[in-house]
Amino acid sequence: MAFSRPTLTDLRQQALQDIENGGISGVTALLRFSVLYVLAMVLAGLAHLHYGYLDWIAKQAVPWTATGVFLEAWGGLKKITRKPATTASGQVSFGVTGTKTVPAGTTIQITGGLSAVATADSVTSSGVTVVSCAVQTAGMAGNASAGATATLGSPVDGIQTTGSVTLAFTGGADIENDGDLRGRILDAFAEGGENGNAADYVRWAKAVSGVTRAWVNANGFGVGTVVVYFAMDNVRSAQGGLPQGTDGSATGEGRYAVATGDQLLLANALYVERPVTALVIVCAPVAQSVNFVVSDLGDGNTATNQTLITEALQDMFTRLSAPGVTLYQSAWTEAIGALDLDQFAVISPAESIVAANVGSMPVLGTVSFAS
Repeated sequence: MAFSRPTLTDLRQQALQDIENGGISGVTALLRFSVLYVLAMVLAGLAHLHYGYLDWIAKQAVPWTATGVFLEAWGGLKKITRKPATTASGQVSFGVTGTKTVPAGTTIQITGGLSAVATADSVTSSGVTVVSCAVQTAGMAGNASAGATATLGSPVDGIQTTGSVTLAFTGGADIENDGDLRGRILDAFAEGGENGNAADYVRWAKAVSGVTRAWVNANGFGVGTVVVYFAMDNVRSAQGGLPQGTDGSATGEGRYAVATGDQLLLANALYVERPVTALVIVCAPVAQSVNFVVSDLGDGNTATNQTLITEALQDMFTRLSAPGVTLYQSAWTEAIGALDLDQFAVISPAESIVAANVGSMPVLGTVSFAS
């Protein structure tokens, strides 16, 4: 049976009751500003702090409630560390006269208040100079889509001050929070040692900054291959969590085409973890959009309920969808039913959602509401 921690009010009342029942001659009640009353309040407060400290110690004593550095210490027992914040990188282009270049170290401002620095001298060709650069501040806020406006922090002779992002800034991720780290640690304790099974690949993938979900297709491209699909729900929220880049293998893998973008980031991380003979191919799932039509809400057809239904369906897809998966009607009926609406009906889809192929992943499309 769980211990019920007494509240500060309970402790104060207990202290006052103990004094009143303590057999002190002439004491039947305590005045609010009497010495004994003040002492009772002080002792109750100290006891409350002690209970709080013991409660905190108990939480840090097990990985499923530990926080901060204590959670990281539990992760260290399974070689799991908190994913650090990472910086985004990409390319911007400016119009140029002649063969002028932007020198490495030049500051470039990007729409949204981002500040980037050129990591190498730009490459000039056909009146355009292309600058490879990295955002100065780590975090997912540093990701920027192609087409965003770029401005030179200081003028460079012969080069237009304003340009644009021609290769999206990717790779920026926030430091991993306690909830996500705890989930990986508990999975590691549940799974035991590493041997290159599917669970290991999923854990290795989710250890990469920005990766939130991963799936494995053994021998997906033939004997000896391991195909890893993954999602980046936070970093790529604007793209529905789908990685941005091209599918392929790690830079050091000579048996298959090299990936680019987010896929290359994960492929390189898996390359050093995989069993030595495995050919690991990293792929982004192919989104298979599924539209929903919900009706018969009656008086519950309000903007608030429509938002709740959309969020419930999105949560269902995040929890249950995967490349090649089949989602049954019971899944979305249960998701919407949990909202405790008086009534509802799902007109479309009218049957189970079947992935088009092994690489396709059903994702939520538009949600419309009929009267």
